[in-house]
Amino acid sequence: MGPEATARDGTRQLDAASAADANYAMPSSSAAAAADSDRLAARVAELERERTHLLAVIEILKEVSTSLHFIDILQAIARKLGEAFGLDRCSIFLADRGGRSVRLVASYEDPTIRNYVVDLDRYPELKRAMQNGETVFIPDAATDPSLKHVKSELINRRVKSITVVPITWRGVSIGAIFLRTFRDGPTFSDDDVRFVQVVASLTAQALRNAHRYERLAQRQQETGEVMRRMELERVALLSFLRRLLAAFGEREGAWAEGLLPRASAEELDRLVGVAMAVIQEEAKGR
Repeated sequence: MGPEATARDGTRQLDAASAADANYAMPSSSAAAAADSDRLAARVAELERERTHLLAVIEILKEVSTSLHFIDILQAIARKLGEAFGLDRCSIFLADRGGRSVRLVASYEDPTIRNYVVDLDRYPELKRAMQNGETVFIPDAATDPSLKHVKSELINRRVKSITVVPITWRGVSIGAIFLRTFRDGPTFSDDDVRFVQVVASLTAQALRNAHRYERLAQRQQETGEVMRRMELERVALLSFLRRLLAAFGEREGAWAEGLLPRASAEELDRLVGVAMAVIQEEAKGR
């Protein structure tokens, strides 16, 4: 075999080895590409979730800014959360004075429910969140021991997870946001829980503003009633004095002012003018 044949054989062996190496490397490249694709898809899903959260916060802030009535505010928040997560249930509870009981004041699945007293013994997760002021997350409600008394109902409703986020103001639980997901629905993640905690903080501030507004409106109404009552008293007093003086003048006959010296009459006119001027200035100040 000549040198050229030997060289051709060596080239063919190198080509075969290169092809083998290439074939060996292909699975590794495919696996890396698949991993990159999975990471990209996960990142896209994360960004989409963040976008959904931001849009929900914007909508909630818009709803809060257009109303100062707390029932309307809470109903709007329950509706936005229910729509954002596709929930089985989203309810907002407020504690009664003293914190011994709670009332269901807003509901995503039934907006007609308002001011419904709730037995906390039937909702241990709600009771725990209200008493401890901490978020309660139950990933699988149907198998949770604390909910065995309603297990059949949870199974029939295809309930998956339950999340209860307390609404706190100055360290005190004044209410809670209750969320329940479907078993075949999206998983409720840690980011979702943190988002609901942000919404709970916004809710507490909105409730505080609404409370201040209602107190101010009540004070204005009370002040208006007081001013109206004072005005009626003034009118009644003046009417009484006018009738009394008229009756007295009719009995004395033409007031008998002719008996007074001219200087006294002029002084009386001057005093009346001064008194009316003082009354008018006081009225301006009020």
